[in-house]
Amino acid sequence: MLKAGNRKKGMVGFYMNVKYLIVATLETIIKVAVIAGAIVFIFRGATQAYDFGYRVFADQPVSVTGGRTITVGIAENASVKDIAQMLQEKGLIEDSNLFIVQELLSAHHGKILPGIYDLSTEMTAGQMLEIMSTPVEEADKK
Repeated sequence: MLKAGNRKKGMVGFYMNVKYLIVATLETIIKVAVIAGAIVFIFRGATQAYDFGYRVFADQPVSVTGGRTITVGIAENASVKDIAQMLQEKGLIEDSNLFIVQELLSAHHGKILPGIYDLSTEMTAGQMLEIMSTPVEEADKK
């Protein structure tokens, strides 16, 4: 038979093992939750990056049919960001940030000329960039 003192020592050891088991289980649950959260965060970020990249190169007009023509004026000192925001406000493009990247990657980068242009919602961003970067003399010849 166990003496009363030995029983207490055995019970204390048992409770220490249960406490350790609970702490280890909670620690594991927290680690799994953090890893799962990181995976979800990375997946969403990658999905958004892919979608943005796809839209940069899959140039789509705002409206495919029944577009409307809108006259826009580009000032002498207008930045690409200013132009993109103005085009978005007028409904010619859907995303000004997308337009900025498209301009950066296009052959028309840095070539937008000040002036007044008639643009349509049926035009892609690439077509608008081409029109806005073509000197008036060349536009008249076409």
